[in-house]
Amino acid sequence: MWLKSEDGYRVKGDRVELIGGYRFKVIGWDRRYDNYPNREARLVFREGEFTLYVFKRVPRPARYAPKGVLAVDINERQIVVGNSRAEARVETPIERALRYRRLAERLQEKYSSPKYNAWLRRSGIRRRVRHFHRKAKNIIEDWARRTSHMIISLAKQGQLAVAREDLTGLIESLRKLPKGHRTALVMLGYRRLAFWVDWQAEKNGVPLFVVEPAGTSSTCPRCGTKLVEVGHRRLRCPRCGLEADRDSIAVLNIERRALSKMGGSLATPTAPQMTDVTPNRWGEPPHL
Repeated sequence: MWLKSEDGYRVKGDRVELIGGYRFKVIGWDRRYDNYPNREARLVFREGEFTLYVFKRVPRPARYAPKGVLAVDINERQIVVGNSRAEARVETPIERALRYRRLAERLQEKYSSPKYNAWLRRSGIRRRVRHFHRKAKNIIEDWARRTSHMIISLAKQGQLAVAREDLTGLIESLRKLPKGHRTALVMLGYRRLAFWVDWQAEKNGVPLFVVEPAGTSSTCPRCGTKLVEVGHRRLRCPRCGLEADRDSIAVLNIERRALSKMGGSLATPTAPQMTDVTPNRWGEPPHL
């Protein structure tokens, strides 16, 4: 339910007053936003509890002049973040989320027949199926928030711009594939990570560039020549001899395309590699 400030709800001390005379105790909120005016709020009832999400009007921070680019390459199994100097890899939770989708599917199959879906008429089984689906979705959402916070924090610390591929065409192509749990989760992960990266960049004043994805993992970032495969996910340029992992190539090309938008140039690709980076915090819109 959407509520308008002052007309639909009021916050007074440690209490929230809702339209209709209802009063609730505030159990916690982000104090950093106390001095900003309240806007619309969203009242959510879930699993026997009410949660009021209050939107704040916060001034948009000024963007700094970037000293370089932090490129983000999004894949099914891992996210690669880096540039021509350093690189980090973050594993995606697709497999973990997929397990919960499969548990829901097995319950549905167990309590169904060719004539009708019996599980829909059994409240306990229905709640369990919904729990598994919600768990899979929450795993993706939590990972996207944490990972986006890590990416933007790294960029802000180094005063770098963030560059990611335009995933619109990729997401649309995934929609056309046969319906499957993995495809749906991958599409959800792409969409949510892109959303939270953009949101965090806007919130923190980090410059953001969205670049054309075509050829980022198959074109040499040095000379633009078509790369040839020389091993599992390893590519080599037949012209200049550059050889690297497919994902590292994509990061360098994304960086190069973002630098071209900034009017800069790309350093010689000699990036050392950092692996198994685990994000530990994430930011989200403040709520009560």
